[in-house]
Amino acid sequence: MSNMTTSLYNIRLLDELAEKKTIIHNIHPLIKVLTTVLYLIIIVSFNKYELSELLPLIFYPIIVIALADLPLMILLKRMLIAFPLLIGIGLFNPLFDRSTMVELPWMQLSGGWVSFLSILLKGVLTILAALVLIATTGITRIAAVLGMLRVPRIFILQLLLTYRYISVLVEEVGRTVRAYALRSRREKGISFSDWGPLIGHLLLRTIERAQRVYHSMCCRGFTGAYHTGSVSRVRTGDVFYFAGWGIYFMVVRFINIPATLGSLITGVVR
Repeated sequence: MSNMTTSLYNIRLLDELAEKKTIIHNIHPLIKVLTTVLYLIIIVSFNKYELSELLPLIFYPIIVIALADLPLMILLKRMLIAFPLLIGIGLFNPLFDRSTMVELPWMQLSGGWVSFLSILLKGVLTILAALVLIATTGITRIAAVLGMLRVPRIFILQLLLTYRYISVLVEEVGRTVRAYALRSRREKGISFSDWGPLIGHLLLRTIERAQRVYHSMCCRGFTGAYHTGSVSRVRTGDVFYFAGWGIYFMVVRFINIPATLGSLITGVVR
């Protein structure tokens, strides 16, 4: 049960971080969402061989994390959950693309390895940006911004209910696992032969719990709309925040900053 308790704590941790009062937390949610969307668009606009060009984009999440006083290690641990998926996406690139693209004094990198590293870097940056957005804004404010952007209400509702009630599923899993442990023959873990019946039992408990939650929501006036509250007006400082990052992203997109700095440094050395 300690693992289940830890899981519940981790689920609610981002919401707790979103309640901080820092310079980043005080920026308008709409501005933070638009900045993150622009950041993601810039990242995916690079082709698979543009690795060094992506490196300056690392500064965005690092600076925001520092200004928002977020725990970096906790965000990195959450990001590592998706790391096996990123590795699986680009795992076979080095096998199919073996043409030499980068020659270093001690080794040569093929186009497959460059594209593989590019996929990893893009994945890390996009996931970290999404985590930073949730940890500095909160899912409720993000939903309110999506409503302002005229996103269909059904998608916003699905997003909110999934995020809010995933903890209910975790609690049901915890109860089921604890009941199994109390009735098992001192076995470590769950026997493979019991996985089928256990998952079926968990599905029935989940459906029953979902019905109770829905009836409770209806008794409290739920009519199919999740009220996210009002959002404050955009201020001048918020516009400057978006404009500053937007200019930086565009500079990174159209100017190879690492190559430019490398040329300047080598020119000075010569």
